[in-house]
Amino acid sequence: MPYTIPAAPPASRTPSLLRRELRDRLEALARTHRVPGAQLVLDTGTDVISIHTGTADISAGTLLTAETAVPLGSLTKPFTAALVMLLADDGDVDLDESAAEHLQELRGVPGVTIRQLLSHTGGLPTGPDSDTAAATTAARYLLSVCTAGDLLFPPGTDFSYSNAAYVAAGRLVESVTGMPWAEAIRSLLLEPLGVVPAFIGDTAPARPVAAGHAVNTATGQALVARQNLAPLEAPAGALLASAADLAAFGNALIGRNVILPPAVAKDMRRPEPAARPGTLADGWSPGLALYEQGERVWYGHDGNAQGTSCHLRTDPESGVVVAFTGNAGGATALWRDLAGELARLTGIRVPPGGHPVAGGRRAALPGCVGTYRNGTTTYRVTAGPDGEPALSVDGDLALPLICYADLSCDLRDPATGSLEPGGRFHRDPVTGSIDRIQISGRTARRTDDG
Repeated sequence: MPYTIPAAPPASRTPSLLRRELRDRLEALARTHRVPGAQLVLDTGTDVISIHTGTADISAGTLLTAETAVPLGSLTKPFTAALVMLLADDGDVDLDESAAEHLQELRGVPGVTIRQLLSHTGGLPTGPDSDTAAATTAARYLLSVCTAGDLLFPPGTDFSYSNAAYVAAGRLVESVTGMPWAEAIRSLLLEPLGVVPAFIGDTAPARPVAAGHAVNTATGQALVARQNLAPLEAPAGALLASAADLAAFGNALIGRNVILPPAVAKDMRRPEPAARPGTLADGWSPGLALYEQGERVWYGHDGNAQGTSCHLRTDPESGVVVAFTGNAGGATALWRDLAGELARLTGIRVPPGGHPVAGGRRAALPGCVGTYRNGTTTYRVTAGPDGEPALSVDGDLALPLICYADLSCDLRDPATGSLEPGGRFHRDPVTGSIDRIQISGRTARRTDDG
């Protein structure tokens, strides 16, 4: 059912009253979800409502303001994608040429194009964890994971969310511009947007910054969470920004300012036909997730650093931009509840992201039992004593899988029995056997090698 956006707030709610109501709901939800600080910007194209609440860093007691920059995590990726798209618009690269034309580190996967890097359709694995990545260089990192043997599927035929793809995109920026990624994104994108740059690892940031927080569920006490992103992963997750900064970027994505030329903004919103991201979104384009909401399509991205949750949504048709940041893990649930409050108070139905549980016709999938790999990550599906399969990732606690006839699956929380969106299995089109699994947007190829 499509939402309707009022030409103005309901008669009973002036912009100032709506602002107070949203602030009250944000403060209440922050308390409920144990989030020390949060920011929200709602830009309808006519009115801009900006609110914030709480504490930026619980250990220092600093207040979170509208200017405070929050670690964005993967919401960095659309900024990196926009930078690559600007280089393409200038004629420095061709999005549909092999990325290996610019990066020798990708010579093992010559079929992967620059566009496929940005849309996670190149078949690259996600890459090693940050601790492992911190011990190597970007070139060695890419050489180790961008091999023909590690490809999850032929480039351009499917979707697998990949940090390695954005490490490669950052290296591409450096190769073309001759500048480090941070300097290039600062001078070519952030400063033109009016954003004061801040990055994970800055020892003397030029603006107020927030810490992420982990909350002890037993005591309710929030503790500062250490950011452990490896320097080489910066293009995939190193930016800090406020909700106001995200809204400025969102306005560029829908063509409301001239920072991104109209052709660039339009190309960033062009869906990739092969991109089937499963539980993450309804589709993907170069740098952006696509969220269907009735007859409309919203564009944006989500990001989680250590102890933060940040979200951007844009609707080119109505001109609405919504940006949110929160500095604790519970901010993801806060964002989802806040989306409901926006619908109730304004009529704007913002898609929070994350598909609901599949809920289709349940089916036994005995052929799904086996071992699957994405780079160095191992997914094992085993048969449980009750007949339900269970999924374990890198030897962690196995979670029961609820499988459906359309090959989708949900994960059952063994403590509460509740279902969480899981992913889907794939069948080989020739043999009909299950040969891949996609969990949380990451695809793993069946190996059955123990």
